[in-house]
Amino acid sequence: MTVSEVQERYPLAGGSGGVVGAALIGNIGQLAEPVSMVIFGITGDLARKKLLPAIYDLAHSGQLPADFDLVGFARETADAETQLRESVTAYARTPFDPEVWESLAERIHLVQGSFDDTAAFARLSARLAELDVRRGKSGNYVFYLSVPPSFFATVCDQLAICGLNRSAHGWRRVVVEKPFGHDLASSQSLGVALERVFPPSSIYRIDHYLGKETVQNILALRFANGMFEPLWNNRHIDHVQITMAESVGVTGRAGYYDGVGAARDVIQNHLLQLLALIAMEEPVAFDADGIAAEKIKVLSATELLGPLAETSARGQYGAGVENDVPVPGLADEAGFPADSATETFAALTVGIATRRWAGVPFFIRTGKRLARRTAEIAVTFTPPVHGSPASRAAAVSNVLVFRVQPDDGIELHIGAKRPGGGMHIQPVSLGMDFRSVFDPAPEAYERLICDVLRGDATLFPRREEVEWSWKVVDPLLDYWTGCGRPETYRSGSSGPASAERMLSRTARAWRTL
Repeated sequence: MTVSEVQERYPLAGGSGGVVGAALIGNIGQLAEPVSMVIFGITGDLARKKLLPAIYDLAHSGQLPADFDLVGFARETADAETQLRESVTAYARTPFDPEVWESLAERIHLVQGSFDDTAAFARLSARLAELDVRRGKSGNYVFYLSVPPSFFATVCDQLAICGLNRSAHGWRRVVVEKPFGHDLASSQSLGVALERVFPPSSIYRIDHYLGKETVQNILALRFANGMFEPLWNNRHIDHVQITMAESVGVTGRAGYYDGVGAARDVIQNHLLQLLALIAMEEPVAFDADGIAAEKIKVLSATELLGPLAETSARGQYGAGVENDVPVPGLADEAGFPADSATETFAALTVGIATRRWAGVPFFIRTGKRLARRTAEIAVTFTPPVHGSPASRAAAVSNVLVFRVQPDDGIELHIGAKRPGGGMHIQPVSLGMDFRSVFDPAPEAYERLICDVLRGDATLFPRREEVEWSWKVVDPLLDYWTGCGRPETYRSGSSGPASAERMLSRTARAWRTL
């Protein structure tokens, strides 16, 4: 099937940049132009565990451009080649194939240097120019900043000094990982630093959650199925819960996590992006500009609901169990100060000041060392208000659940009559597991890297989205600053008691973890 045939058969896609179209077109062939991709920090955890395996998987499935080169920039490169092979063997989604690896390894080049070393960037520039001449390429470069945010501006400035941020012929793109600042002011400063070197259209902010197929299917389910849109409003939806729970602690990440916390680490980016997709209006076109415009409208209308003492909760895990094994509390984790006020659980309530969503609360929570690992969006519909007293008493709330991980799929909870005498209603679930319906989907980083190479920014948050998200979260963080230590909750539980009270005061309850 050609690209044009896909677009004709699936008009919802709105062109090759569309959510549906991109997913289909991504399997057709090598649509990306010849390119050299530079990974700064190629020996770091993210590059070794996510980026290199994803690039190998793309090579394994024939999704890389024919003229693709990967240049790794790192402080130490002595054992880098061995490390990269070991990383691919351990973390790639597809089986290790020596021939695929050897073919890819021939296209991997290493440049040693530090981020403040202008001479090292000059060597990088020379290597890229040499690859262009050798392969007959036109100077298309992707710069992936797999480095701490404190180095973003330094790396970009060095690229500008060497003239690598611009070209008279090819294109240049820069990819940055979260966190995009630690509050609104720092996010704005980061945006200025990036846009001082690259135009906004060339900046790709990675939120790997947006590369998950279940997340993309939020839009497909809403706008490609006529049965849901008439119900998608405050007349029929009682509330929405967005949850990301982890069963693991912060072991090994103390240096990053202390002073960051759950709200900054997860809610400001991943979960508010999920909220935007659930609540947005249908875009004029399913492309980067159309979807971003609608998400910005939602986020700009999103506001904390108070009083915060009752509509939010935060906690810090104490000792307990993880997979039946005793584990210490956060204060006893290596590298964490005993008096740390960093929260490992955060919950808040927001509303969206639009005609569609007025009066519908969105309950958002995330936490570490909870009862189980899960990420989901649960849309709870209003129970029937008409009919006989008996039928209303027997009614159940219908719930539409998007399971993001670990078992990707969609569930619809309805009420059904139990076999036997009498009208006894019980909840039942109608479900679709993606793995049982579709072929294995690519991992999020595969999809997102492929989109960067093709120049499709549909799944990448814009600067405005990031800053509006900080405007939602910042007032809560400021409030918590004056509230002392977070409440302690037992590892392996559902979180602090204050989170349960947060919903019980509204006559609702969290979905069971």
